[in-house]
Amino acid sequence: MKKKALSLALCAAMTASLFVGCGSNSGSATGGESVDTSGELTWRIGGIGPITGGAAQYGQGVMNAIQLAVDEVNEAGGINGYNISFNFQDDEADQQKSVNAYNTLKDWGMQILEGTVTSGAGQAVSAETYADRMFMHTPSASSTDVTNGHDNVFQVCFSDPNQGKVSADYIKDNELATKVGVIYDSSDPYSSGVYQTFAAEAQAIGLEIVATEAFTADSKTDFTTQLQKCKDAEADLLFLPFYYTEGSIVLTQANQMGYAPVMFGVDGFDGLLSVENFDVKLAEGVYLLTPFAADADDEATKNFVSKYEEKFGGTPNQFAADAYDGVYILKKALESAGLTPEASAEEICEALITEIQNVSYDGLTGEGMSWNDKGEVSKAPKAVVIKDGAYASVD
Repeated sequence: MKKKALSLALCAAMTASLFVGCGSNSGSATGGESVDTSGELTWRIGGIGPITGGAAQYGQGVMNAIQLAVDEVNEAGGINGYNISFNFQDDEADQQKSVNAYNTLKDWGMQILEGTVTSGAGQAVSAETYADRMFMHTPSASSTDVTNGHDNVFQVCFSDPNQGKVSADYIKDNELATKVGVIYDSSDPYSSGVYQTFAAEAQAIGLEIVATEAFTADSKTDFTTQLQKCKDAEADLLFLPFYYTEGSIVLTQANQMGYAPVMFGVDGFDGLLSVENFDVKLAEGVYLLTPFAADADDEATKNFVSKYEEKFGGTPNQFAADAYDGVYILKKALESAGLTPEASAEEICEALITEIQNVSYDGLTGEGMSWNDKGEVSKAPKAVVIKDGAYASVD
């Protein structure tokens, strides 16, 4: 099997959030406002994401990693001499709850939004931030619908179109399959966006898709019909551009029916190994593309993973790594712009829109990361495969 280097233009942005490092507590597991007793002027950064519900692993990873980074920033003197106050709100990955969370943060005095974590919520909130001229920096909302028409929104994560294209190229280049089946969530902009560009690229490069099956949010517990159609079409690889909870069900039901194709997910599969009551042996050999591999041996990754595990337990996923990078990307842009928290949210937004496009950053999830005026980041992803119950880098 050939192993080729990957390159990718990804979606980008910034992130930042957490509690103030001086005179604050660490916040609760259910989110909420940090306690600031310092009496000092601080950056007021809000965060939104699911820390309860089916996508909680994503929001918890983002919240934890940002806490780690903000602690470090505050302990090192803050941003332009000012600490960060952070307020994180749970949206359960729901659009209306996310808008409600945004309004709560505005009432608190938020100057920059770190979030949202999921794309559906991001679509709703990005329209609000655009109207308010609030800088929005999302670690993991990857749909282009979050950024399209919103010059104030920037992403750290892969964009959906690029994930679909690079996945098709990787499967073709590394000869992982001759016949591909696709199962996707037609009710989810993230899943649909990845699928559409995957299908277009597969056609362009001669990768044969023999079955395409959809499901919706109302029918995501039984995939036997979709799996049977893929099996009947003799698909030897399934491309699965959706989230880890549904992924665990697909893997379980495929095993029950004796169907064992190569399983290939994207960044939404990150979290698969932590699904409650899921037999992780069924994930053996699953591929996914990610900008971060926790087993990488560079010093930055080892330091981050060690600190994360010590503070929170468990191995950080790529959402956590994107969020951690986001704090430092934001710090660099704010310092480059010479901003202080005395500026209004609108003044900060307008300055950051310009400044982030001049920033180049080396982080956990990429070297030389840079952003264009569409909010997209350019960086290279990594491929990982699940081996012996853990993620292993694919060279």
